[in-house]
Amino acid sequence: MENLLLMMAPLFSSKLLIVLLFGTLFGLILGVLPGLGPTTGGALILPFTMTLDPLSAIVLLTSIYCAGTYGGAITAVLINTPGTPAAAATCLDGYPLAQKGEAGRALGVAVISSTVGGVFSVIILCFAAPLLARVAYEFRSPEYFALTVFGLSMLASISAGGAVKNLIGGIFGVWLSTIGAERVTGIERFMFGNYELYEGIHFVPIFIGLFAISELLVQSKTVNKIVNTVSMKAVKLPTKEDYKKIWKTILRSCGIGTFIGVLPAEGATVASMIGYSEARRWSKNKEEFGKGSIEGIAGAEAANNSATGGAMVPTMVLGIPRSGTTAIILVGLMVHGLRPGVYLFTEQVEKVYQIFGSMFFANIMFMLMGLYAAKIFARVSLVPTAILWPIVFGLSVIGAYAFQGQLLDVWLALIFGVIGFFARRHGFSVAPIAVGLILGEMVETNLQHSLKMFDGAWWMIFTQPLALMFLIFAFLGLCGPYIYSLIMKRK
Repeated sequence: MENLLLMMAPLFSSKLLIVLLFGTLFGLILGVLPGLGPTTGGALILPFTMTLDPLSAIVLLTSIYCAGTYGGAITAVLINTPGTPAAAATCLDGYPLAQKGEAGRALGVAVISSTVGGVFSVIILCFAAPLLARVAYEFRSPEYFALTVFGLSMLASISAGGAVKNLIGGIFGVWLSTIGAERVTGIERFMFGNYELYEGIHFVPIFIGLFAISELLVQSKTVNKIVNTVSMKAVKLPTKEDYKKIWKTILRSCGIGTFIGVLPAEGATVASMIGYSEARRWSKNKEEFGKGSIEGIAGAEAANNSATGGAMVPTMVLGIPRSGTTAIILVGLMVHGLRPGVYLFTEQVEKVYQIFGSMFFANIMFMLMGLYAAKIFARVSLVPTAILWPIVFGLSVIGAYAFQGQLLDVWLALIFGVIGFFARRHGFSVAPIAVGLILGEMVETNLQHSLKMFDGAWWMIFTQPLALMFLIFAFLGLCGPYIYSLIMKRK
């Protein structure tokens, strides 16, 4: 009962309510604008959260995450262009249904399915995260070291760039985390005489460069792109017949999305694709898919939004982000002194449930906005890119400089923007670089503490059952597919 009251806190705090409203509105706009999205928006807004208290900052980031994931469905239905990768599957049936003059019905199904998926995942988050935190309470440095190694091994599947390219990106991120003076010995590493790098390079300017500026450079090729819009009178709620037709699909996709959100992958994107394919597999009207099936829309949207809560479980409990957006939220926690892990659930339990509550109400808010203001949000997508992206660039530079007031951070954002652009151009994803940067520091710190525990006998780590289990999982995650294929060839 006490935890339930804590989740209701955003309703009784005018400040949190305003932050939640702004985050939801901003997230919807980001989702509607093709090329932006919760990841880019989170990177842009992250330095400005330093002016807020820790709880308000995380509430802002999580509400952007929830609303931005749904926002891409609006443009997917109306202009056949997913505002976010997670809405790609929604195009398959959303736009054909809109072309039939039922754009309002398509958006109504999308927003209800997204809300149910989001609320379902938050409920699972409320129960699963504290239970997992109790298990994590037994973790010491050797276990955290092995867990982080396991997280790094999962970079192979964190995006669609390919296992080898993802691991290369992750290794590059880990290398970035070593720049600066080593904390124990003070040895300078990769500083090249620049003492502004003595404390290392911070996450914020790198994230702004990798996610915002690199996306700007990628989208510069679409300056003169012309889109076809579909007229829409109003968003209509699904009828009783529609509910009867899609409720099983929504529940199935909620389970799929929440489960996939916990896994190391681009949760919402992968979840929406699997949710759509499973909706078609179990449908009695397979011939309608691709021509305007509401089951296809419901399957994709319920899955991609339910992945948000699932992805927050390992992020908050274990400090292991599952996507670019959760990596940004994790950085927000760390920047504001909210240490992810078991201590967050023992020493900051009030803030934890208030964050859960903010995610719940963000889903309710974007449902209301989606039903009554989708037509207005759709107009935002018509903003010319020649106007939009210079504004994004300006916000990126301001955000990078405002974080610490150093010109070096602006240069870092620009440099990593170029690095991210060329990485994307050659088939690399920037998410493994970001996750590698976060986990690299954790690996080094926990390894040092483990060596102190065992007086330098590193092999003693293998004597710890939990640590050994995670290291075996890491080995199987990296080498398992190759071992399996080798065995099959021999057979």
